[in-house]
Amino acid sequence: MRMVESGDVRLAVYEEGDPGRPAVLLLHGYPDTHRVWDEVAALLRDRFHVVRYDVRGAGASTAPADRGDYGFDRLIGDLDAVLDAVGRAKVHLVGHDWGSLQGWEALGRPGVRDRLASFTSLGGPGLRQVADFMRHGRPRDVAAQRARSWYIGAFRLPVLPELAWRSVLPGLVRRALRGDGIAPRPGHPAPTLVQDGINGLALYRRNPPDSGLDPRVPGLPVQIIEPTRDAYVTPALLESVGRWAPRLWHRRVAAGHWAHRSRPGTVAGMIAEFVEHVEGGPASGELRRARAGGAFGGRLVVVTGAGSGIGRATARGVRGARG
Repeated sequence: MRMVESGDVRLAVYEEGDPGRPAVLLLHGYPDTHRVWDEVAALLRDRFHVVRYDVRGAGASTAPADRGDYGFDRLIGDLDAVLDAVGRAKVHLVGHDWGSLQGWEALGRPGVRDRLASFTSLGGPGLRQVADFMRHGRPRDVAAQRARSWYIGAFRLPVLPELAWRSVLPGLVRRALRGDGIAPRPGHPAPTLVQDGINGLALYRRNPPDSGLDPRVPGLPVQIIEPTRDAYVTPALLESVGRWAPRLWHRRVAAGHWAHRSRPGTVAGMIAEFVEHVEGGPASGELRRARAGGAFGGRLVVVTGAGSGIGRATARGVRGARG
């Protein structure tokens, strides 16, 4: 572990594996620390250079002097500082929960996205894409997502969320883990959970969805891993992302919100397959079926009369659209 400075905070950065191999950066969510990735990191470190860090105000990282300094400008600045310290031209970013939100935001910022080789999202799209979905999604889909996101409004209230973290919320987190079939173990939940939870409330208070920002992302390879039993994100919200990411792979794992804890072998395998394919390796059959970009959303398309003329031209067009 080493400490990396970013403005007035010091970020605890952890590295494993051969620095000569492709770099995979695992970014945790709220109210976790880098330790939530322990099982997945152990499965990846023999094949990749694995990097993790505690976000500002969590785990061994320090909190900013101004408790409001949790906006995306600061968070993306932290990611940039870690990339500088790691010293790699490109990294494959993997984010869960708020780590995923930071990844989607990074894709919308030319300075940092040029340093990413790919992005894997575990746990939902970014706030730009959420804002568009809330404005233009089907009313019943929007209502279903609002019902699952009830806690966001609660976390933006003054004083009460802090009191809840000092009383009932730690127990509710452990109950939610057990509901996902996960037993607490050393490092997760972290011993710093209460203070991490209090500090991280600023994530919700400083970063409301903004419908005025462009939800489109560049042609960077993007993989969504969808836990099918996630209590906080609806399938409809994740499906809506396909219109904004031109090079998208959408995969599913039968698990709850913390899929990287309950199904680490599956999640690590999906990350490894995707990274190795982006690095130039062949795509597995499962990865080919997960390709969701293009005009047909990864579906099987049957073209009759494809031997010549219009049929052949159509078949070639479909093949090009599917990549």
